[in-house]
Amino acid sequence: MYKTPCSRLSGFVGVSVKQKLVQNVPRCNQIARSLIQLHKRDPSKWLTYQHLNFLKRQYVSKTSSELQQRAIPKQSPVLTIVDERDDSVERQVERIPTIEAVATEAAPQPQDVTSKAQPEVSTLKSKDVAAKKGSVSRVVATTEETPHIHVESNEAKQARLDRQWKELKVDVADLPDVYARLAKIKLTALVVTTAAAGYAMAPVPFDPIMFSVSLLGTGLASCTANSINQYFEMPFDSNMNRTKNRPLVRGQISPLHAVSFALACGVPGVALLTLAVNPLTGFLGALNIFLYTCCYTPLKRLSISNTWVGAVVGAIPPVMGWTAATGCLEPGALLLGGFLYSWQFPHFNALSWNLREDYSRGGYRMMSVTHPAMCKRVALRHSLGLIGLSTLAPALDVTSWTFPVISLPINLYISYLAFRFYRRGDRSSARKLFFCSLWHLPMLLLLALTCKNYSRKQEDGALPPAAIPLPLPAN
Repeated sequence: MYKTPCSRLSGFVGVSVKQKLVQNVPRCNQIARSLIQLHKRDPSKWLTYQHLNFLKRQYVSKTSSELQQRAIPKQSPVLTIVDERDDSVERQVERIPTIEAVATEAAPQPQDVTSKAQPEVSTLKSKDVAAKKGSVSRVVATTEETPHIHVESNEAKQARLDRQWKELKVDVADLPDVYARLAKIKLTALVVTTAAAGYAMAPVPFDPIMFSVSLLGTGLASCTANSINQYFEMPFDSNMNRTKNRPLVRGQISPLHAVSFALACGVPGVALLTLAVNPLTGFLGALNIFLYTCCYTPLKRLSISNTWVGAVVGAIPPVMGWTAATGCLEPGALLLGGFLYSWQFPHFNALSWNLREDYSRGGYRMMSVTHPAMCKRVALRHSLGLIGLSTLAPALDVTSWTFPVISLPINLYISYLAFRFYRRGDRSSARKLFFCSLWHLPMLLLLALTCKNYSRKQEDGALPPAAIPLPLPAN
C-alpha cells in the first residue's frame, strides 16, 4: 500500500517521540523516588502554599518616599555580677580582710583579736576612698567573696515572661476564639448589620429565609476578606501595639491554617450568594473580597488613597442587602452605600489619629501619618455630606420627608464634633468624634427604616383577603 509523504513524516515523528518518552521514563521515576524520600526525611521541605509566587509578594516599596520606621528591638536583661552600691563595696572591704587577719594569727587570745581587729578595720576604712576610685572588678578580684548575683524568684520570673512576647500554642478547644479573632468578628458583625439594613430598606415584601441566607453569605465573605488581610499583614502587625496579639502574629495558628479557613468561608459564602440569592449579589460579594485583599491591603503601604478604597469596601454590604431583596441595582441601594461611604471618613480618620505612632511603626501610609491636615478636612467634609445624603433620600423615594428632619440633630452633632476635630486636632476631640460615630450609624439607619417608603406592590400584598375583589363568574 502506498503511503503519502505526510503519513511517512507523521509516523517518523511518532516513533521518535515514543523513543524519547521511553528513554525519559526511568529518569522521571528516579526523580519522583528521590523527591518522595526527601519529603519523608525532611517535612519542612514539603510543597505548601508558601511556594506559590503570587502569595509570596510583599507590599513594600523601595522608593525614597516610603516610610522606613522600624521597631526598636527589645533589649535583653543583663545580669549584674557585682552590686555597685557604695555600702556593698565598703562591706566587702571591711569584712573579708578582717576574717583573713584573724585566720592568719597563731592561736590569738580573745582580747588580742579584738584589739588587733580594730586597727585593721581603721586601716581599711582609710583606704576606702582609694577602693571607691578603682573599678569594682578590681575590688572583687582582690577579695575571695563569691560575686553577688541577683536571684529571681519563680513568681517574678513568671510575671516578667508574661509581659514579654512569646509564641502561643493553641488547643482545639480554643479554635473558636482564634477563628473569631482571625475573622475580626466585631467588624464582621458591623458588615452583616449594614447588609441587613440594606435588605430591610428595599421596597419589597420581607422574606425571612432569603434574608437569613443573604446575611450568612455576606458574613462568610467578610470572614474571608479579614483572614486574608491578616495573612498579608502578618510581618507588619508584629510592629504595632494594636495588632501584635493577633493569632497569626502570636503563632496560635499557622499561615496555611489561616488561608484554609479563609477558603472554607469564602467558597461557600460566594456560592451561597450566587446560587441561593442571585448572581448580582454573589458578584458584589466576590468583588468586595477582591477589593479588600488585593487593592486596599497593599495600598495601605503605598498611598493614602487606601482610605477611599476602604470606604468603597465598606459601602458595598448595604448594596448587597438591597440587591438580595430586589435582584437589581437601584438608586436606593446606591444611596445606602453613600451613607456608609461618607460615614467611614469621620469614623476611621478619628480612629487613626490616635494610632499615628502605631501606623508609622508598621509603615502604613495613612492620612493621619503623612497628611494630618487633609485627615481633618476630609472628616469634616464627609460629616457634612451626611446631611446632604439624608436630604436626598426622600427625593429618591427611599424615605419620607420626615427622615431629613428627624436625622438632622444627630447629623449636626457629628458635624460639630468633626469641626472641633478640624480646629483642635488633639486626642480628645478625635476620641469624641470616634465614639460618636459608633452610635451615629445605627441610629441613622434605624431612623431611615422608620421613615421607609413602601411600594405599591407590598401595600397591595398586605391587604386582607376580604378586601381583594373577586372575579365575577362567567355567564
